[in-house]
Amino acid sequence: MGSSADTKRPGHKHGTAGESSVDSQGPLLARTVTFDGNIQTSPPTARTLSRISTTSFAEYKVYKRRFFGLAQLVLLNIVVSWDWLAFASVSSTSAQYFGTSETNINWVSTAFLFAFCVTTPATFLILHRYGPRVAIIVAAALLLVGNWVKYGATKANNFAGVMVGQLIIGFAQPFVLSSPTSYSNLWFSPAGRTTATAVASLANPFGAALGQLISPFWAESPDDIPNMILYIAIISSVACVPAFFIPARPPTPPSAGAVMDHMDRTSLRHDLHTLTRSVEFYLISIPFMVYVGFFNAFSTLLNQILEPYGFSETNAGISGAILIVVGLVCAAISSPIIDKYKFYLGYIKLAILFIGIPYLIFVWAPQSRSLAYVDIICAVLGAASFGLLPVALEFLVEIHYPVGPELGSSLCWCGGQLLGGIFIVIMDALKASSDAHPPRNMKNALIFQAVVAMIVMPFALSLGLFGRQSHVRNRRLEIDRSAPEHGVQVYDENENGNVG
Repeated sequence: MGSSADTKRPGHKHGTAGESSVDSQGPLLARTVTFDGNIQTSPPTARTLSRISTTSFAEYKVYKRRFFGLAQLVLLNIVVSWDWLAFASVSSTSAQYFGTSETNINWVSTAFLFAFCVTTPATFLILHRYGPRVAIIVAAALLLVGNWVKYGATKANNFAGVMVGQLIIGFAQPFVLSSPTSYSNLWFSPAGRTTATAVASLANPFGAALGQLISPFWAESPDDIPNMILYIAIISSVACVPAFFIPARPPTPPSAGAVMDHMDRTSLRHDLHTLTRSVEFYLISIPFMVYVGFFNAFSTLLNQILEPYGFSETNAGISGAILIVVGLVCAAISSPIIDKYKFYLGYIKLAILFIGIPYLIFVWAPQSRSLAYVDIICAVLGAASFGLLPVALEFLVEIHYPVGPELGSSLCWCGGQLLGGIFIVIMDALKASSDAHPPRNMKNALIFQAVVAMIVMPFALSLGLFGRQSHVRNRRLEIDRSAPEHGVQVYDENENGNVG
């Protein structure tokens, strides 16, 4: 993720591709050197400051303090995902405690995913205008409130109150799940961006793994459910405290490609227009959303998928943990390699094959009644899914630069969470009746999952084909590599009129 020591480069007076500077025609015009070498003159509404009066020279520099904010993102993503699956991993036990059905327990997780969509617009507005620090603080505040509301309601055996607490926690999730690409772009050099995004993003499923693995041991009987939620609330509260002390942004950008994050961006309307007119955005985002949705549904329902075939809650929890832990290990290995060699497109196409096909093979896994079979498929699925996730998010930023990273990331995650909730409802509805053999099995749900997973697989495989090679260029990387060796001239002014 880059050297932990601060690296400096002295200022340089030459502009770079993609930078903005004051034009000789007057201070109200901005000159932009585009990717094809043309010079465009326009009002400084596009990623420049509205008042430019002084110039300064920014050094490309990374700061050790970047790891503090990254660690905080990791912690919050862990606890928010643990909260999501707190009941799902012990669905039968939770249903007994609340005196309700497993379908209603599923709705606790499903409502959490739908809540994500409610605060997504606020997420990319805050990330766009104020940066990741404010988004992280908002998430921490919502997590604190939501966890203690949920614990109080659980202690009182008030299922409606539990839903309220879960919704509040769900409102927090987009603020931390959509922040990694913005944070890595703001604080990390090209040598560490993908790894930083991977570490922060994949902390979310790691939290789910902890929930799958630990919760069954904390709630072995219905009476243990309140204590389980209490322990999670305490851990979440401790994890939230550092959020209020992270720095807003580094004094200087880490690379030429990050200079834009040190200046005002274009309107969100412009960024949204750019993304919605991009074929590549759909070819990446649709499989991303579908596979994130199926991961959410699969993680939520895994216990119910396996239980009819004689697997215990502990067996299901271990399988869910294998799905996630193997994926994290794979991502830990692949992300630094991607950072070094930047072969985003090839990796995406390879990983897609190892996601769609395991969903198809898993249709027959529970019927085998072999825990090893289930665990192996979960391991392959996790390795491919988790390795792909940060690469896909970073590739979206690369090919759509200079569009900011927050909008594409937020839209992809929002779609994934929305589809996750929809898939849970559909797959639960496809559950067999009590008269089936075995009763309440979910074979039809697994067939549905496999068919949809195979349908979206060709989307990503067609990237760069049919004469669209120029649309999958790593544009941000091109700016980083074509920038002057020593720095970039930027124009900046703080609130007091002093150069910042």
